[in-house]
Amino acid sequence: MILGQVSWLDCFAFLIFLAPQLIIHVGFFPTLFCGLSALPFLLLKLPLSFIYERILLSREHRSPFAQQASWFEDIVIRCVRYAFAYIPAKIGRVFFSKWVALPFLRFRMLRHGYIRSPLHWHEVNESGFKGVWLIKDQYTDPDIILYYSHGGGFSMGSSYFYLEFLLALLSLLSFNFKNPAILSLEYSLVPDASYPTQLHQAIAGYKYLQSIAHPSKIVVSGDSAGGTIMLSLLLYLGNKKSDMGNGNGIERQLCLPGMAVLISPWVTLISPKDKNTASDYLDADNLHRYAKQYSGTKISVHDPLISPGKCKDFSTWRNAAPEQGFFISYGAEEVFAPEIRDIITLLEKTNVRVDVQKAEGGIHAWPVASLFLGSTKEERTKGLREIVKQISSRMGA
Repeated sequence: MILGQVSWLDCFAFLIFLAPQLIIHVGFFPTLFCGLSALPFLLLKLPLSFIYERILLSREHRSPFAQQASWFEDIVIRCVRYAFAYIPAKIGRVFFSKWVALPFLRFRMLRHGYIRSPLHWHEVNESGFKGVWLIKDQYTDPDIILYYSHGGGFSMGSSYFYLEFLLALLSLLSFNFKNPAILSLEYSLVPDASYPTQLHQAIAGYKYLQSIAHPSKIVVSGDSAGGTIMLSLLLYLGNKKSDMGNGNGIERQLCLPGMAVLISPWVTLISPKDKNTASDYLDADNLHRYAKQYSGTKISVHDPLISPGKCKDFSTWRNAAPEQGFFISYGAEEVFAPEIRDIITLLEKTNVRVDVQKAEGGIHAWPVASLFLGSTKEERTKGLREIVKQISSRMGA
């Protein structure tokens, strides 16, 4: 199920779903104040900066992203950039919550002629973790499982906001696998919980998957902060002899997955190389604040298990590498690009297989964002199709 580009009608519907949830979870006056605070940007800065860069400036003097983006993509990313820098995370969390994202997805499905999802999905609430399970045929065992962890700076995001992306990914995987499945981890957000809660939840989810499928059939994946969690999971799995036990005092080996697919992973939580760019929508100062909330007060934000980019030991990474290696997708213009390039270089030096998709002029997590914003189906699914191609070629489709 691959829906069309998000339209202005969709944007209006999203606001209709969002407004009551903001009032319920944030309060009327904080919501009103946030809206009033955004008016100068929406009424003055946004149109003036857009006109200046898109009309008055020649193409070669625009930001790398604006040089290739459509007007719609450019406007939306400018709004996201403002929101990430100036809207508090407690408000941003509501934007991505289940109670906004799920009715919005159903609205988009109805607009495209789907009364119900052609692919099965349901919520999972097992011991130690929660998530969303998606599968082509719920009555047949999966022949491949993608274990996904969403982004959002550890402070925002949900599996439900990513449902359309995951359903599209599952649809494309269905062309190459008989019965693909996806488990999307619904981990705890900061400041409600800090590390190692999220890693323990990721371990519990992986343990659950290993109980129903051979590790060689599992692909761990995630974007942004979700990529951090999955890298931490790999470091844990590869450098621990066994897990914490199965509750009966019997230790049970947890094996590495078959492959890892990372989209714009947040490799190093706090790095001097994190610099805002003219193209990307991320804000380095806010990212570093979220990183400190994630690490909490008891663990250093520079601990290699919490901030995988701090691990420079070749043997540790060799132990943590899946048999079929890594596939990493990122944008050349994103804040995390320097650290992502560094870990790619490190993995290559350890003789671990790592293939890379670098989008020139690209921004953070563009394979996810472009699915909603791209003008054509080819543009919207370009990143997804490359991910599916990599998984299919390595995992015995």
